[in-house]
Amino acid sequence: MSGDLGRLGSAPTPDQVVCHVDMDCFYAACERLREPALRGQPLVVGMGYESDEPHGAVATASYEAREFGVESAMAISEALERLPRKVEAAKDPDLDVEEAGFYRPVDLDYYNEVAADVKAILHESADVVREVSIDEAYLDVTDRVAWDGEAAEEADLQSVTAFARDLSERVREEVGVVASVGVAPTMSAAKIASDYDKPEGLVVVEPGEVREFLAPMDVAEIHNVGPVTARELRDMGIETAGDLAASDPDRIRERFGERGLEVRRFARGEDPREVTPVGEPKSLSRESAFTDPTEDVEEKRAKVRALAADVAERAQREGALYRTIGIKVVTPPFDVNTRAESLPGPVEDADLLESTALDLLEEFADDRVRKLGVRVSNLSFTEGEQASLGGFEGTAESATADDDSGALADESAEDGAVGDGSDGDGMQVDEADEGRTLADWADDSGTPGDDEAANDEAAAADDEPADEADGRSPEERDGQLSLWEYE
Repeated sequence: MSGDLGRLGSAPTPDQVVCHVDMDCFYAACERLREPALRGQPLVVGMGYESDEPHGAVATASYEAREFGVESAMAISEALERLPRKVEAAKDPDLDVEEAGFYRPVDLDYYNEVAADVKAILHESADVVREVSIDEAYLDVTDRVAWDGEAAEEADLQSVTAFARDLSERVREEVGVVASVGVAPTMSAAKIASDYDKPEGLVVVEPGEVREFLAPMDVAEIHNVGPVTARELRDMGIETAGDLAASDPDRIRERFGERGLEVRRFARGEDPREVTPVGEPKSLSRESAFTDPTEDVEEKRAKVRALAADVAERAQREGALYRTIGIKVVTPPFDVNTRAESLPGPVEDADLLESTALDLLEEFADDRVRKLGVRVSNLSFTEGEQASLGGFEGTAESATADDDSGALADESAEDGAVGDGSDGDGMQVDEADEGRTLADWADDSGTPGDDEAANDEAAAADDEPADEADGRSPEERDGQLSLWEYE
C-alpha cells in the first residue's frame, strides 16, 4: 500500500465491512498444486534460482521448511545449509533425507494463472477489490453483508462469518490453494485478523471490538510498526498495542512525529481508510532491515541482491519498464540516504538492476547500515521496444536526508507485498505523481502513502508498508518475498 488508501481521519467507520484475503505460502501452494507429491514436504521456492545451483534468494518457504529456519529473502546458499536438497541427501551418507527438502525455481507465469483464478472469485464476491499483491487483496463487502452500528447483531455477525467462510472454501475448492481471511470494520484490523490464525484462518472482528482485539498483541503487530520502531516503543515502556493506544499522544508525536500518531490511531482501532482499487504504479521498491546495524560488506551486498531480484521480478510481472534505478541506505541513528542512476531509456533488465544497485552501494561499503532498499521508477507500461543500452552512461543523482520523523518513518514502508509476500518483506508500489524526487523517497522512507501508509504491497500508496521487511520471523508472518503484487 502507498499512493495512499486514504488519509486517516479522527474516527473509525464502523459501517464498513472489509475482508482481507491472504493466500497461505502461495508460491509453494502453486507448486504443490501441479506437483501433489510435494504436499507435506519442506519446500523452498527461489528467485534467481536454478536447479543444482546455490544462487538466488528464497521467495517463499513452506511451513515445513520454516521449521528448519528457512525464511523468505534468505540467500539460497544459506537455506541449503539449513535444509539440504532431498536429492543430495539421498546420495550423501552424512545427510539425513528426513532433514532435507525440495527446491523449485519461481514460475511467475504459472503463479499468475493460478492467481487469476483466485482474483476472479474475489471480484465475483465484492464490488470493490484492492489487489495489493499476487497473493493478497482487500474486499469491501459492505453491500453484501452489514454490521449493525457499533455492535453487530448476532444475525449480522453470522452472515459476515458465513460470507468469509464461503469465500475461503470457494478458493480452496475451485482453485486448489488455501487462503486466510480476516474481516473487520477497518483495513488495518482486517489485515491483522487474516494473519492471526494461519494457515487457513478465519477471524472476524466486530465493530466496537477492534481496540479490544488488538490490545494484548505485541506492539510489533500493529500496522506500519517495524522492528526498529517496536524496539523504540519498548524502550519507552510501550510493549503492547493496548499500551500504545493508551499512550500520551504528545509523547508519541515528540518521538515519532505524525506517523507515530498514525500508528497510535491504528492501535486504537481508528482507521477510516476506504478500500480503493490500485492504480498503475509510478515506482516499485523493496526494503529490508537488518536485525542490528552491520558493516559487513558481503551481508549488505547479499541483501541488495535479494531486494533487486524481488523488484526485478515485480517489474517483469507487471510488464513495467524503468528509467531510474535507486537504492536507499539507512544508517544509525535514522539517517536516510538515497542514490539513483538514470538510464538513457526505459528497460527491463534484472542483471542491470542488480549491478547498478550494487555499484550505488559501494559508496556505503564502510558504513554501518540498519536498512536497505532498492527502487525502480519513471515507469512505463508500453509494449514498445526497450531502449538500447549500447554506450550506456548513466547519470547519477543523489540525495541525503535526515529522517526527522525518526525510526517510525524509516520503517514505514507499510504492510505490502508482498504478501506470501506475506513474509514480512517490503515491496512497495508508489502511486504518487510521477514527478516524485529522491528527496520524496527519503522523506517518506519508502512510504508512499501506504506496503501497503508505508508496506500494506504493494505499502501508503501501496496500501501497507510492505508487510515488509519489518523483519518479523516466518512464525510471525506468512511469508513470501513480494507481498504487493496481486503480486
